[in-house]
Amino acid sequence: MSRRLRREDYTVGWICALPVELAAAQEMLDEEHEDLERDDDDENLYSLGSVAGHNVVIVCLPAGRIGNNPAAAVATQTRATFKGIRFGLMVGIGGGVPSPEGDIRLGDVVVSQPHQTFGGVVQYDVGKTTLSRFERKGSLNSPPQILLSAVSKVQANKPRGKSKLSEYISKLDCIPEFQRDKAGPDVLFKAAYNHEGGQACELCNTDKQEAQQPREREEVRVHYRIITLGNQVMRDGHTRDRLSSELGGVLCFKIEAAGLMNNFLCLMICGICDYADSHKNKKWQLYTAGTAAAYAKELLLVIPPTVKTRTAEKSH
Repeated sequence: MSRRLRREDYTVGWICALPVELAAAQEMLDEEHEDLERDDDDENLYSLGSVAGHNVVIVCLPAGRIGNNPAAAVATQTRATFKGIRFGLMVGIGGGVPSPEGDIRLGDVVVSQPHQTFGGVVQYDVGKTTLSRFERKGSLNSPPQILLSAVSKVQANKPRGKSKLSEYISKLDCIPEFQRDKAGPDVLFKAAYNHEGGQACELCNTDKQEAQQPREREEVRVHYRIITLGNQVMRDGHTRDRLSSELGGVLCFKIEAAGLMNNFLCLMICGICDYADSHKNKKWQLYTAGTAAAYAKELLLVIPPTVKTRTAEKSH
């Protein structure tokens, strides 16, 4: 039987942009809680529950509303309604940037991590154009220290054989839509070759595919690198590679989130569902939404719940 807690009992905000991401997040809950009475001034709809002892509020952007402004509005309202939130997670899907150094594949996860002058995420399309180049201006906030400390702990668990990522991903195997087999093959085309036709590149020339070195083990890998944000979906391999090089080797492009970072201190977790080129399709979205959600659960596992959260659990 589900329980009903108070608004102030929720300490983690989990934001999604798409329904598939919301579904994956809901499946990671250890317990689902009853809905609270809606505030007339709050247009968000929330999914409530607990993960690893943390009381979590999950919210998805309104259908068809993507981009900076809707994301910022949803995050701001969430913080206003749930004043006990300590930190946030932005969990979902993004486009990957293939490179020999990064060895990123579909299904992998990229976690935002500060690097050089960047706080973990950078918006590539904000700045001014001069005669010689485009100058990017401004910076986005780094994730809270508690989340970066948790990232370090998750990283340390991996070589010790204590990672639970595969276990949490397998939790979704009972739902056919989330299964890895439903996603199909992992196909990467040359950066300069544009999509020719078909929902899954049926009309594209197979001779233009890039050979990818087989991995020793078929497992989801987690990469810790800068994630770059923009107001438009990245759909061009050449532009993708150029921007990645200019920004020091980013591994993931994402929209929806730049408006969040200065309004909602959070860590960004992205499952790679395409290669940010003209061959984008939706076949990998469900599986990779699941891999990202599974990492978020593993992250929460290494963060002890607050005294306030433990007290709330005992009193209900």
